[in-house]
Amino acid sequence: MWDFIGTKLNDFITYTGFACGEWSNYIMILVGIFFIWLAIKKDFEPLLLIPIGFGIILGNIPFKSVGLEIGLYEDNAVLNFFYSGVKEGWYPPLVFLGIGAMTDFTALLANPKLLLVGGAAQFGIFGAYMIALALGFEPNQAAGIAIIGGADGPTAIFLSSKLSPNLMGAIAVCAYSYMALVPVIQPFFMKLLTTNKERVIRMKPMRHVSQTERIIFPIIGLLMTTLIIPSGLPLLGMLFFGNLLKESTKTTRLAKTAGSALNDIVVMLLGLTVGCSTQASEFLTSDTIKIFALGAFAFIIATCSGVCFVKLMNLFLPKDKKINPLIGNAGVSAVPMAARISHNMGLQYDKHNYLLMHAMAPNVAGVIGSAIAAGALLGFLN
Repeated sequence: MWDFIGTKLNDFITYTGFACGEWSNYIMILVGIFFIWLAIKKDFEPLLLIPIGFGIILGNIPFKSVGLEIGLYEDNAVLNFFYSGVKEGWYPPLVFLGIGAMTDFTALLANPKLLLVGGAAQFGIFGAYMIALALGFEPNQAAGIAIIGGADGPTAIFLSSKLSPNLMGAIAVCAYSYMALVPVIQPFFMKLLTTNKERVIRMKPMRHVSQTERIIFPIIGLLMTTLIIPSGLPLLGMLFFGNLLKESTKTTRLAKTAGSALNDIVVMLLGLTVGCSTQASEFLTSDTIKIFALGAFAFIIATCSGVCFVKLMNLFLPKDKKINPLIGNAGVSAVPMAARISHNMGLQYDKHNYLLMHAMAPNVAGVIGSAIAAGALLGFLN
């Protein structure tokens, strides 16, 4: 009996995390704790960083697989079931359904030319794509990395799950990290590229947008985008469907569910399982460092492209219709954080210059633009 107990006790000790752990596991656990600290202490996107941070800790608890079905990649494991939403790419469209149900496209409809600003911000994606190719990444991998420039986590996950699943953990964490760091990264480049005179430009009040326009927009938007790029259908279709639920005024209950309870559940599981997928053996590589560097570059280029494009537009606009270049940063799809940054910076230079609603136009255009860019890359490379 004692021999049996001794043998089992010895086996138990060898199965503990302390016995199975490596230094890389503990580094990743510290990274997860750091993400949680950023979310709680610095208030950086807590709804995203807390699930991701906890998932990083959860995914890096070392253990020896003995058929217990507890690992993320083990068949029949609970975490593996949750992870199928990431791996198969059905979490991101559900997130887009919620985004559509929460998004007001009125500012874009009131000033449609600001759609071009959201499109210009996507230059960061294609610029990073070319650089990733030059650094030796395969075309599919380069596309997954480049989409980080759109500052859209669900889109990055959707595209990388289709084109570069082996890099999806690093790409997803990178995309959400830069989304959270929008207030840290963007202001420097906004100041660098604008003059004091440009920062105090006051834009004309927006025109009234009728309910009919708001109802027609998701239908027309769906047809115009998906007929050109059918591969963007999963994201764009759910985005415009969610918006129609909101604007029809006949499905308020469905819109509230999509934008609150359903969206919260999906985002929570998405963040947790993405975090779990960052096992140290796959995450702590030279490729991850390159991905984070390229992601930062793509995001910076997207910000600068939006600001510079507004400056270019102003060369052709009459004096009374000039656009404040501070809203150019909002062309990335970090809604509504990027628009709030435009607004807050505008108030620093003119306490009575309210840019929030104007900035929301390129901001929501960026959501559409990043989904179109992902669809274009998917259709071209798949």
